[in-house]
Amino acid sequence: MRGLTRGQARRVAIAAQGFLDPRPEPFGATMRHVQRVIDRVGVVQIDSVNVVARSQYLPFFSRLGPYDTALLDRARDRAPRRLVEYWAHEASLIPPSTWPLLDHRMRQAETKAWGGMRRVLAEKPELVESVFAEVVARGPLTARQVETALAHDVPRMKDHWGWNWSEVKDCLEYLFWAGRISSAGRTSQFERRYAALEVTPPPAFRDAWVNRPGPEHDPDRYLELVRIAARAHGVGTERCLADYFRIGRAHARPAIERLVADGELIPVSVPGWQPAWLHAEARIPRRVHAEALLSPFDSLVWQRDRIHALWDFHYRIEIYTPAHRRVHGYYVLPFLHGEALVARCDLKADRAAGVLRCHRVTWQPGAPMEARAALHRNLDSMADWLGLDGVLVSAQAETGDGGGGADRSGTEKPASAARG
Repeated sequence: MRGLTRGQARRVAIAAQGFLDPRPEPFGATMRHVQRVIDRVGVVQIDSVNVVARSQYLPFFSRLGPYDTALLDRARDRAPRRLVEYWAHEASLIPPSTWPLLDHRMRQAETKAWGGMRRVLAEKPELVESVFAEVVARGPLTARQVETALAHDVPRMKDHWGWNWSEVKDCLEYLFWAGRISSAGRTSQFERRYAALEVTPPPAFRDAWVNRPGPEHDPDRYLELVRIAARAHGVGTERCLADYFRIGRAHARPAIERLVADGELIPVSVPGWQPAWLHAEARIPRRVHAEALLSPFDSLVWQRDRIHALWDFHYRIEIYTPAHRRVHGYYVLPFLHGEALVARCDLKADRAAGVLRCHRVTWQPGAPMEARAALHRNLDSMADWLGLDGVLVSAQAETGDGGGGADRSGTEKPASAARG
């Protein structure tokens, strides 16, 4: 078995995720640059929280610097679609070619979808079909637009069956989960626009699902999902490779064995980590220097055991933690500097005031002094990207415990290079 140091494994992971690719000039990115990130990461997680920016936009900023987010919207919403939405890691944007590979999840909708979806399917199957017909006839539509269309086409009949908005939403989510309808993007209010399969994804990939052969658990499709995860990770354990698309480890394991047999994955040992596999085409740089503020939903930091093992970095999302129990803040972005995760930054885009607020920075023990200046540069760059006038850092924002302490935010002062 080949051996890798933890430093080598970190550098492999950073390179595989696209952080060493050349960046364009600020706001100079083209669709080619966006596609390069898509090809690198394979999955971009979506989340509704908009404290800094919607989460799908942040991984592209982290790898490209300031760019026009309309490029990502166009990749998702306009033909030829480079991205479609589905449940991949969580709610995610994925290349159309990946969509049919998640067939097993679509087939499980009747038994694995959330309770409200299963309940409306069992109790009001006719409503499910009416909602499906409205999307096919009138889509793309938001849930509220579907409800309005139903009120005209299928009135609530007291002597037969009625319905309400939440039931319409459950129908739509079931149909989306089952792969019977898709999404044509999101509104500015983050509402999904449900669409017929004739709209999205492209016909070749749609047909690959509609005409899908074989059993529900098709080994070849799991093989492709693990292959994408292995390339995106560069190096990973069985848990890493299974978690990327949230597939069972029992399905990931045979796929890993096949990729090892074919020479695509190489067994490696990394001190303090579980048995791992290196992608045969992964770069192993001797040294790297990357600088990036990372979304809490960035694929580099999805698997918490992974970043603890490779970077000795404990990270948890504290959005749902009561304020008095938060350790590092509400919306905390890890900061990548060199090959290390050196800090956690609690940020908020205050659009009314026109500033990016940095409530708190918690530095890892041993973080180099030059990382402080680098963080300010990256905060300024993020403010530029968000169209804000500058950065305001809490006067007592910076701590150095790396793992805890009370919130020390106080009065604010401009960052060293703030523009406001």
